[in-house]
Amino acid sequence: MTDHTSTLYAKLLGETAIIEWKALERFWAKGDLIWVAPELDLIEVAAAMAQNHSEHVAKWRSDGTVSAVPDEVALSLQTRDPEIWAVVVSPFVLIQEKTRNNK
Repeated sequence: MTDHTSTLYAKLLGETAIIEWKALERFWAKGDLIWVAPELDLIEVAAAMAQNHSEHVAKWRSDGTVSAVPDEVALSLQTRDPEIWAVVVSPFVLIQEKTRNNK
């Protein structure tokens, strides 16, 4: 990791917070909400997007681990109301459901 990358990672980590689905619904409605699968590092994905590492983002999108939040996932999040990690990489809000693996 370069100094710039580690500084960006630290900055994004500091801007990451737990949020309720209710506060995210308007971003989902606008198409600005990005789902990050639990097996990925949310901050690593955010850093790749912020640095325009399109090859990484394209790979994650093609394998389905990074995507717009599908309707069925949105409904599940609304119904269950789990804790969600969120970080902004303008104009997007990247989210990941909080699990034991990503405390």
